[in-house]
Amino acid sequence: MRLRSLQNKLALLFLAITALAFAAAIFVVLPRLTSELQQEQLVDLEQVARQSSPAVEAIVGENVTDKEKDELIRAVGDSTRARVTLLAIQRSTTQEPLPYVISDSNVRREVKPDYSLARRAARANEPDQIYTHRGREGRVAIPIFFEGEPVWVLLYTRSFVDVDDSVALVRNRMFVAAGVALLVALIGGFLVARVLARRVGRLEYAAREVAAGRTVAPVPVESRDELGELTRTFNEMQRQLARVDSARKEFIANASHELRTPIFSLAGFVELLEDEQLDDATRRHFLETMREQVERLQKLAVDLLDLSRLDAGSLQLSPEEVDLGELARDVALEFGPAVDRHRTELGIELPEESVAAFCDRERTVQILRILLDNALRHTPEGTAVTVRIGGGDGDAELAVIDSGPGIDPAARPQLFERFFTADAARGSGLGLAIACELAERMDGRIELDSEPGRTVFRLALPAAESTREPEPTALI
Repeated sequence: MRLRSLQNKLALLFLAITALAFAAAIFVVLPRLTSELQQEQLVDLEQVARQSSPAVEAIVGENVTDKEKDELIRAVGDSTRARVTLLAIQRSTTQEPLPYVISDSNVRREVKPDYSLARRAARANEPDQIYTHRGREGRVAIPIFFEGEPVWVLLYTRSFVDVDDSVALVRNRMFVAAGVALLVALIGGFLVARVLARRVGRLEYAAREVAAGRTVAPVPVESRDELGELTRTFNEMQRQLARVDSARKEFIANASHELRTPIFSLAGFVELLEDEQLDDATRRHFLETMREQVERLQKLAVDLLDLSRLDAGSLQLSPEEVDLGELARDVALEFGPAVDRHRTELGIELPEESVAAFCDRERTVQILRILLDNALRHTPEGTAVTVRIGGGDGDAELAVIDSGPGIDPAARPQLFERFFTADAARGSGLGLAIACELAERMDGRIELDSEPGRTVFRLALPAAESTREPEPTALI
């Protein structure tokens, strides 16, 4: 047997717990039970002694024969289920009482009374005092007074054999029960541990297969306990890994396609430019097209680099207080040539007071560039584009609004996914995905509101402390 296996460890654990439970019952509970039963017997002996002692006290000073005393003592012993010994007290010159036996309820056994307990009772100063002793037997001593002096001592002795026999019977039964329980615990623990070990083994096999890069069927969930929750979590992890792997493969395929298209285009134009018979106008057109493809490659390379940094968690942010109005004006100046090519105007709407956001300036500029580039790229020429700054409810907002045809409702749920674009010929589909992730890294969000004739991309960022409205103070 492999002691290191979970199955055997659990089986031995069940066995050890059962053994400890019965050991505690036998070596702790049973001795305490014995002591309590003996104490109950002694208390009962005290009660019957108090009830029977007046009958003996009534014959003190009377002319009673020894035979009558013996009969009375035997009757008291029978009624109390105890051995009753009557001792007389002899006073010595040393004032130490010396009790001696004058009658005993059990004449068949040698009389060996507890003289120390009897002397304690003989030294009593008041009637109705009672003296007890609990050892191998329970003893009760009651002094009998005559004319204000203790003259007799009634000594009651009750054996604890019945208690010992009862406890011994219980102990023997517990030993038998312990043996049966240990056997059941060993077998039951082994079976339960085997079931658990089998479930853990399935998880281990599935984990090894997933670690090796192979897809396995979901592990069956057989219970609602912690192991069942672990199995559900493992299955969910496997589904997430499958989605990540699928996204990785799709990412590689899309990136390869996006890179291959401009590269093939550039290669084709290079071959055409080798023709010496091209006129100057055609050559300039080819060079302009090649420049656009190079810019496309540069933008795609930058986007892929940003995505890799976001996925790796290595993108460093430097949050600071940023004036969104000033930022919007700076970015608008950069887009002057693009706006001219689009044959439109770029408007900026600013509130009366400045609006500041707590964010990374460089990444916020990058988001605004992406939103403006999308607005100009995916709308017809002449479409008005506006950048609006605002705020409220602890947010600083930067919105890009265009009066284009709007976004197809079917495309909106996937609009922020990587490599998705409603018009594949006009972009790689990485810009909005990057913008959304950058906004989330700065504790912000991007919201979309689109309808025919109006599309709004709204970037909400945490407002800087100087922009937030002061909280009202209570008047005292």
